[in-house]
Amino acid sequence: MKKIYIAGCGGMLGEAFYKQFKNDYLLKCTDIDVNESWLSKLDFRNFDEYRKDVEEFEPDFLFHLGAYTDLEYCELNPEDAYETNTRSVRYAVQIANQLNIPLLYISTAGIFDGKKELYDDWDTPNPLGVYAKTKYEGELFVCRQANRYLVCRAGWMMGGGPKKDKKFIQKLLKQIKDGKTELYVVEDKDGTPTYTHDFAANVKALLEKAITEPDWWGVYNMVCEGQTSRLEVSKELIEILNLKDKVSVIPVVSSYFRKTYFADRPASERLINKKLSQKGLNLMRDWHTALREYINNYYSDYLKNI
Repeated sequence: MKKIYIAGCGGMLGEAFYKQFKNDYLLKCTDIDVNESWLSKLDFRNFDEYRKDVEEFEPDFLFHLGAYTDLEYCELNPEDAYETNTRSVRYAVQIANQLNIPLLYISTAGIFDGKKELYDDWDTPNPLGVYAKTKYEGELFVCRQANRYLVCRAGWMMGGGPKKDKKFIQKLLKQIKDGKTELYVVEDKDGTPTYTHDFAANVKALLEKAITEPDWWGVYNMVCEGQTSRLEVSKELIEILNLKDKVSVIPVVSSYFRKTYFADRPASERLINKKLSQKGLNLMRDWHTALREYINNYYSDYLKNI
């Protein structure tokens, strides 16, 4: 079995990568937060420890997943955001090149400025805030310096369930579980959901293709099919939960939440998987299907007695 070292594997995306890859690869999964039995501790911001741990495992691939994704935290702590989201990526590139192995880096739809309705794989990013800038700097460094790499751009991430999901879906579900009957949701933010398991499975297929066909290495948009908005996603969630008669979705503009969510966010984060589709390897399902599966697989106990 080929070996993969996965750094920053303790979050919602790492959980999906572990489950999607564990049967076909020998994995070493690390994170600063050891919250699973299959994780070991590593702070990838420490270059010497990062390099030593990877070298000792002797992997065939290095996956660098971890990042600070809380936009407000990044705005308030730019140095910490840079250390975690950019400088550590340089460490990963150096380690991968030294071992002559391919590197996987996870980027984000947030690197675009939102002035276009849709962004394909070749559109030029223009990041707005600290989070987006640190992620894009990481992407640039991988593309310019790594010998072999995959950069996969995700959209609005959903996955991991109540334990690991800190994003939009979990925030809505927590309000519902707490008894809220009105959900205030922005109507001026568009994007594309990305189910962690679909993302990890498509990365797996792409990696295995690139191993035998070197021209497959590169940058790819990788989001669920179907363009949508925060408002539409929330309404679909209520539909899936059969709560239309109990919970109302109230549209508001972004300024309604300005005190809480003060970091700049693009009006549109809609990606299209143009490159994957051209190559015949777009395995990402429609977001409606993925969202329903996510809720059914992760929230049956959480949502009891609602």
